[in-house]
Amino acid sequence: MNSPQVAILMGSDSDWPKICKAKEALDEFGVSCEVHVMSAHRTPDRVAEFARSAKDRGIRIFIAAAGGAAHLAGVVAAHTTLPVIGLPVPTAELGGLDSLLSTVQMPGDVPVATMAVGMGGPRNAGLFAVQILALSDDALAEKFAAFKKQLEAKIAEKDSRLQEQL
Repeated sequence: MNSPQVAILMGSDSDWPKICKAKEALDEFGVSCEVHVMSAHRTPDRVAEFARSAKDRGIRIFIAAAGGAAHLAGVVAAHTTLPVIGLPVPTAELGGLDSLLSTVQMPGDVPVATMAVGMGGPRNAGLFAVQILALSDDALAEKFAAFKKQLEAKIAEKDSRLQEQL
């Protein structure tokens, strides 16, 4: 297996069923990743050290998923120069609005690209990581272009079926 290029971090193991589609998207394109549970609040030193050392281990992008007071993406971004994709996790209390606001409302000079809560957010996080990596990987860029063409064909087929029904 290739050395992981993406690190998926989550604040709790209970987040995994809600975000696993991020890894599935990476797997579709043959992008290897590592997945860890670490908390911005409960294990802040571990998060900081992991973020600081990731580049030396070959990591090129982070996907940081957290719910509630979702500060994981911001803490990771504070300790690395690598791109960070924030993935707000839905919560029972506020449906994920708390997670979204905690992830997207970063102060100036600490960028975090934030995906949607639920819906296509996890898959889009994985696909966005693929797009970033494709900037410097022609083979991956070709795979992504083919993926986009498949989407076009899929929608054209759906439109055709609809037109036949009308």
